[in-house]
Amino acid sequence: MADTPSARPAAPDGAAAGRTIRIGTRGSKLAVAQTGTIAKMLTDAGCDVEIVTVSTPGDRSSAPIAEIGVGVFTSALREALLDKRVDVAVHSYKDLPTAPEPGIVLAAVPPREDPRDALIARDGLTLGELPPGSVVGTGSPRRIAQLRALGLGLRVVPIRGNIDTRIGKVTSGELDAVVLARAGLSRVGRVDEITETLDPLQMLPAPAQGALAVETRVDDVDTEHLLQSIVDDEATRVAVTAERAMLAALEAGCSAPVGALADVVEDLDSEGSVIERLSLRGIAATGVEGDSVQILRASAVAEMHEADKLGRALAAELLDLGAGALSR
Repeated sequence: MADTPSARPAAPDGAAAGRTIRIGTRGSKLAVAQTGTIAKMLTDAGCDVEIVTVSTPGDRSSAPIAEIGVGVFTSALREALLDKRVDVAVHSYKDLPTAPEPGIVLAAVPPREDPRDALIARDGLTLGELPPGSVVGTGSPRRIAQLRALGLGLRVVPIRGNIDTRIGKVTSGELDAVVLARAGLSRVGRVDEITETLDPLQMLPAPAQGALAVETRVDDVDTEHLLQSIVDDEATRVAVTAERAMLAALEAGCSAPVGALADVVEDLDSEGSVIERLSLRGIAATGVEGDSVQILRASAVAEMHEADKLGRALAAELLDLGAGALSR
């Protein structure tokens, strides 16, 4: 049955009674939209919520993402959580450091948006229709590497800024195109401007792209259970666990040229019965800073309960192929 407000579980007895759940978010349009989806899930289940905006160092800096690291976007939210200024923090899952944070628990991973990357180009062009020499903007080393590896003769340049700023560089004529996460465009209502949704065979997304991570304090068991019962989606959590395990085992940062995508697929067991398994594809790029980008690829399938093991096994395969030379 479709998940509707009436079908969602009510707040567990005592978990939210008599208090308002404060949800911390960055102040960007995208972050507020993402947090709004979590707030709605909670209010539909009968909870009282308040959205609290937290300013982060990343929002105040104009330096390239690769220089400052995406962790600056999450650290201030986590500090607010630990200081008890907020009860819940909502992150773009792909921006979280892979190492666990003491005192904080990942309470829920809601259903994932479309994880693919998307192109917004002038004149409605697709990637293959852009003439050689066209200037394409992205702040992601992963996207830069895969765009260069396609051999289309595009000039890829690093950019920063929110969604509006990046798209504005295309409409103003400064750039011929930009590549963004389709999930973010969907959350801010700008999917109609996409000129091509990129096939993962061309552009494998970042680990956990399109997914949100909802955190609370380890000692706030009531809120943790509340989020698990209302917000968490098991299939999404399993998929991103495999993707993030691969990233962690590669010892690569969130902004490293690494892509991963896990899918729940139907398979047959030894007796011919249909079962669900987890399929994971991964890439790692080397030579991103030079002229000869190399994309290393691997894939594997495992049981649903082996998500972490699957991710680590795929990382080991990529390391055997040469991913140890990752440009970080």
